[in-house]
Amino acid sequence: MSRSYDRALTVFSPDGHLFQVEYAAEAVRKGTCAVGVRGKDVVVLGVEKKSVLQLQDPRTVRKVVMLDDHISLAFAGLTADGRVLIDKARIECQSHRLTVEDPVSVEYITRYIAGIQQRYTQSGGVRPFGISTLIIGFDPDDTRPRLYQTEPSGIYNAWKACAVGRSSKTVREFLEKNHKDDLGRDETIKLTIKSLLEVVQTGAKNIEISVMESYGKVTNLGLAEIEAIVAEIEREKEQDAERKRNRQAATAAGQAAMLQRVGDNPIAAGSGTSTPGGQ
Repeated sequence: MSRSYDRALTVFSPDGHLFQVEYAAEAVRKGTCAVGVRGKDVVVLGVEKKSVLQLQDPRTVRKVVMLDDHISLAFAGLTADGRVLIDKARIECQSHRLTVEDPVSVEYITRYIAGIQQRYTQSGGVRPFGISTLIIGFDPDDTRPRLYQTEPSGIYNAWKACAVGRSSKTVREFLEKNHKDDLGRDETIKLTIKSLLEVVQTGAKNIEISVMESYGKVTNLGLAEIEAIVAEIEREKEQDAERKRNRQAATAAGQAAMLQRVGDNPIAAGSGTSTPGGQ
């Protein structure tokens, strides 16, 4: 059915699908994973980085970028599409400052990016942007952190924690089980790295973490810091596994002891039976 309707962006299929938009969403699912987690007074972006080639400059491979002094963006999907969308968003941030003499709010720039993505789903001669974005930041004169996600279709939503890209469903389920509303800075960073380790098998060297603690205060964690947190997470996993093995061993020992007592005294099971009447 799709072969008849996936050649033109502006044509719906009979069952209401725009296949080119769905194909763009599939491009996002094949991209590297990106995670955003909002804490009590901090918000963190974490991304999976591809391995850098031996002769490649690692500084040119960035998955987390600044749109303005107080807004960061991470994306999953086609890197070239992301670069174009990021440039458009940066120009809008500067134009807003020039026009109204105030920085943009996080929701404003999110709505602007989602609007561009939506326009590219209903015009002939173009194709949708093959990226989903995670946008974090602090609004002027507000201490609450913000986290938004946009999709290739132009939808945007606010989140407490979210993941996009490869295996995002697995990561999102992990976040649903472990996220709390009052997470501190260290807990938020650790949860972000833990969720990325669900899909990143190569450890700290392929993880990039950006922390925003207040308006304009952004910190990118170095490799040594990430490695230390990963080592702590591995120790906690080993301790949890050891406790689980001990509980299982204690349960098995208790069951074995009970079976041993029953085997030594087979009459015990019938000791409570009543005697015949009249005796």
